Amino acid sequence: MKLGLSIGYSGAKLEIPVALVQRAEALGYDSVWTAEAYGSDAVTPLAYLAAVTKRIKLGTGIMQLAARTPANAAMCAGTVDALAGGGRFIAGLGVSGPQIVEGWYGEPWGKPYYRIRDYVAIMRKIFRREEPVTHEGREISLPYTGECAAGVGKPLKSILHMNPDIPIYLATGNEATVKLTAEIADGWLPMGFFPGSLEEYRPWLEEGFRRAGNGKSLADFHIQASVHVNVDDDVKGALAKLKPEVALYVGGMGHRDKNFHKDIMIRRGYGEAADRIQELYLAGRKEEAIAAVPDEWVDLKSLVGPPARIKERYRAWEECGATSLTVRSRQPEAIEAMAQAARLN
Repeated sequence: MKLGLSIGYSGAKLEIPVALVQRAEALGYDSVWTAEAYGSDAVTPLAYLAAVTKRIKLGTGIMQLAARTPANAAMCAGTVDALAGGGRFIAGLGVSGPQIVEGWYGEPWGKPYYRIRDYVAIMRKIFRREEPVTHEGREISLPYTGECAAGVGKPLKSILHMNPDIPIYLATGNEATVKLTAEIADGWLPMGFFPGSLEEYRPWLEEGFRRAGNGKSLADFHIQASVHVNVDDDVKGALAKLKPEVALYVGGMGHRDKNFHKDIMIRRGYGEAADRIQELYLAGRKEEAIAAVPDEWVDLKSLVGPPARIKERYRAWEECGATSLTVRSRQPEAIEAMAQAARLN
């Protein structure tokens, strides 16, 4: 199994862990992943990292669809890939949630399924430069002819001769969008994935491959799972450090009635805990919401403890059906421990 490194998005101060990324590259890590919410963006840090690394792949995990038009997303991907020498960029895309889409970007939530389909199709047309780009979609069309259009939009072809095969991965989690991912994308950034969960998703993936109609299968489809990693002799304490993020995403990163992270926790059999976490978080009782996160739930989605425990539990991840595993950590000891567990050197 290949390893990736996630550096996420910034807090109040932007700090790109260059030395950590360079160490991961030296150890044999395959990729580094950025993210964006409503602060630092996902693309700019990769342009910076392209200049201080040599071979590690540069992935967005994720670019939010509402943040850019598909043309701009393709321009960003093609530009950074060219700066990095070609063949290093991975365009990871996702819809985010309606609170961010409408509250931060001022875009309509619309119909995410069709927006994803249109978005990916337009990006591929731009990458390939086969003809000036036109697209008639359910959610996005080029040229634009809708409300307030001047009526003079012109189909264009990218001036930059981009890598025509920049891979596109989609971050999805429900049945309809997972099927769509298998059908139209090169890879998948699964939400709520851990050892044993592939069997739930397999029928959806297989249906997507069937719809693609080109012989596509798991053998040539990339699954980039992710896991929190923390080296610590105190296992319970290490799990506790991860609970605030769970409480934030399950309790507050989404509307009460539309929260993908909560939905996944419910599907995994933790419905009572998920309801309680959300109830407490939305009531402003954040510390109680954090305390309500079960140790078992955190442990399912993480690798924490002494290096020996991490190495032992890594075996289940190695056999989970994913192609690669992204290490979510900025702890140097964790990067080293995972390299040893994965036998990279």
